Amino acid sequence: MSAQKTPQKCKLTKRVVEALEADPLRRIVVWDTEVTGFCVRVYPTGRKTYFLQYRNQKNETHKIKLGVHGSITTEGAREKCTQLALSVSLGEDPSVKVIPKDIRTIYDLGEEYMRSHARVKKKPKGCKEDETFLRDIIYKKYGSLDVRELSSFDLQKLQASFQDTPYKANRVRALLSKMFVLAVQWGWRPDNPVNGVEKYQEYKRHRWLDNEEVQRLWIALDGYYHQNTANVFRLLLLTGSRRNEVLKATWDQFDLEKELWTKPAHTTKQKKMEHLPLSAQVIEILKGMKLAAQSHFLFPGLAPGKPLQEVTKSWASITKSANLSNVRIHDLRHTHASHLVSSGLSLSIVGKLLGHTQASTTQRYAHLADESLRQATQVFGSKLQELTTARD
Repeated sequence: MSAQKTPQKCKLTKRVVEALEADPLRRIVVWDTEVTGFCVRVYPTGRKTYFLQYRNQKNETHKIKLGVHGSITTEGAREKCTQLALSVSLGEDPSVKVIPKDIRTIYDLGEEYMRSHARVKKKPKGCKEDETFLRDIIYKKYGSLDVRELSSFDLQKLQASFQDTPYKANRVRALLSKMFVLAVQWGWRPDNPVNGVEKYQEYKRHRWLDNEEVQRLWIALDGYYHQNTANVFRLLLLTGSRRNEVLKATWDQFDLEKELWTKPAHTTKQKKMEHLPLSAQVIEILKGMKLAAQSHFLFPGLAPGKPLQEVTKSWASITKSANLSNVRIHDLRHTHASHLVSSGLSLSIVGKLLGHTQASTTQRYAHLADESLRQATQVFGSKLQELTTARD
């Protein structure tokens, strides 16, 4: 039977199927006249595969692979097709896999992780990131898989697929690791498959503004149309505080007479109360804001009773006006710390001002202390030179 004369419909038999010739340019489909939806697909490679095509109760079209000719006979495929077609007529959908009640899937694990851990212990931003990774990556790839079946090899392949985005890969790995730690605690599986997956090397980004860039930023802030929003960035730069600490700040945290900002434990990253002395420049800004304050928040948002939520667009506009590139809002904190260290303050003092609990966190600014150290070493060198010169 030549490819040009291949019928679109006929009774499929072993003789008919084996006589079908492949077309090197296209895929051929021949439908059976006896069982509705039963067909054989002939690929350019010559492989012949049996399928059942049907519509479920939602009027959605599905195809189910019955087997490859040779591995299954034509009559065997027809019998299998007839059984499936009967189940469709009874309202069942063969394409939907029925998961036994005693099986817990990766989807089940992810949802339980979000319910009992993430939404209880993590901040909204962290929860949102977890939900995105679960929805867009983990569920799509492994959602219906039994928790006990996911292996380290599977996760190593997933990690390798994100080699161009190592930070994202590590965040997904951390999420999966915590999920499986909980799965072990809950008795859902005996081990954590993430333990066999190595992290990618991460390199800390450290961008800070030099003197000339700080001047350009300050001019741009002075020219910004919404000065209360500009004050967000002024306070971030002048105090070295984190974005949420400033955005969620309330007036009762500030003692303008004692020039002190007391940050409640629930607002700080380390969950510890912090007392931050304020400079004269900060006090001047706060006093001006206080005169016009109409909320207990320093930066009230549009929603009643809520602080300002987002300043990213404002920051983009301001940095564009200041001709600053590749500068994040968090880099204002780095700028604050970097200028303190390069001006001669010790890493210990700077760490306390930033609220660091680990000295290693502040160590990233150590190289900026070189100039101060160089000046210190020069003190004795200059004195020795004076002494030896005077002696001569």
